[in-house]
Amino acid sequence: MQTFNLIIIGGGAGAFAAAIRANELKAKTALVNAGLPLGGTCVNVGCVPSKTLLYAGEILHHAKHHGIPGVELEVKNFDFQKVVQDELSLVEKLRQEKYEKVLKNLEYVTAIEGKAKFISQNEVGVNGEKLSAEKFIIAAGSTATVPPIENIREVGFITHIEALRLEKQPKELVVIGAGPLGLEFAQMFSRFGTKVTILQRGDSIFPHSEKTLTDRLAEILSKEGITIKTNVEVKSTRKENGKKVISYTINGAQEETAADEILLAAGKTPNTQGLALDVVGVEVNKSQAIVVNQYFQTSNQKVFAVGDITSGPLRLEPTAGREGTLAAENALKGATLSIDYNAVPYTIFTDPQLAGVGFTEDEQMKQMGVCACRTVSFEDVPKAIIMHRTEGMIKMAIHPQTKQILGVHILAPNAGELIAEAMMLVKNKNTIDDVVNSLPMFPTLSEAIKIVALSFTKDISKISCCI
Repeated sequence: MQTFNLIIIGGGAGAFAAAIRANELKAKTALVNAGLPLGGTCVNVGCVPSKTLLYAGEILHHAKHHGIPGVELEVKNFDFQKVVQDELSLVEKLRQEKYEKVLKNLEYVTAIEGKAKFISQNEVGVNGEKLSAEKFIIAAGSTATVPPIENIREVGFITHIEALRLEKQPKELVVIGAGPLGLEFAQMFSRFGTKVTILQRGDSIFPHSEKTLTDRLAEILSKEGITIKTNVEVKSTRKENGKKVISYTINGAQEETAADEILLAAGKTPNTQGLALDVVGVEVNKSQAIVVNQYFQTSNQKVFAVGDITSGPLRLEPTAGREGTLAAENALKGATLSIDYNAVPYTIFTDPQLAGVGFTEDEQMKQMGVCACRTVSFEDVPKAIIMHRTEGMIKMAIHPQTKQILGVHILAPNAGELIAEAMMLVKNKNTIDDVVNSLPMFPTLSEAIKIVALSFTKDISKISCCI
């Protein structure tokens, strides 16, 4: 039986970050991975491949819809298979460079391919062998949820994993669920030429953001030809004349739609099944997620968990990585490190992108009973006017008395880049006075943050570009 200081279960962002920190602490560590290849969701079936295809769709779309008078561009060819193959090649390259080669340089880390299962308080079984450790970190990720829709398994569906590897582009696609995954894949395939319909259970395409911005994004996607239906309850599916027919109710009325393919984007289920967590007394909630405290510790003091196998806030790749680093420190050194999730940004990589950090208006109202908020259109941002990209908006929430910036939400080209500045403003508890007294470069989209800060005290329609 092999003995370690730390056993990490998983091979994605959280697991790798934990392994790197454990190696820095010279702790004898085992990294046990099964399912997806090394790198987990992000590099294999998440951020890297999806953003590669999204960028291809963006280039295709703006070649036809750039809005610049006097410029006409012609798209001579679009080869779906070649675009997908390029994406898969990039995935292979980054997996080798950022994970496989990195792992080889971790002197104190042993990689083991296999599924781990707890067999005692200090042991896991892997490939018929026993491994023991003083501490454990579970970072086994999640799997796409299959909702309870009649005949869905018999009729067939794809998840984001299969969608990134399709050999043939569907002519018609129904996406069940919105959110980051559903919206990104919907726009991606739509821009490739697929007829796309989104069926969303709730009344918002992304309830975690500002409704004003999500409504605008829905409007933009609809103008591009995507059909978006909210307040939908999908009931059943069937095959008919070579198509997949989806039956659903919307506002009490029964409707149907047909497509070549169904993409499930209705959330994820934590991969806790099969770990035998009951053996070590690790609590799991009704969503099958591991319950952790602010230090990533489970109900068993020797076992920690990170990433989207846990309960808690919206999980993103950078969050999982940071959690892994801190969990390793907490597990091996007895530290009490944690994350302020209110200062962690999110981005949906549609075009325009939707990004945010901190409080929304609704969240501030719930906590404080009052909101000091301002919304500015990108029609008031000179660089957006130059780019013919004025469809965006920015909304800022501040403390009514101290003027501290509590939240910023942006719908704009490259909003994922712009939100980095807003993240620091929220994290460092800056005020709108700090922003007003700053000197951002002109003309840039990032000026939008200063303009919305100015809007709390000035009529921005009556100020010059350079103020």
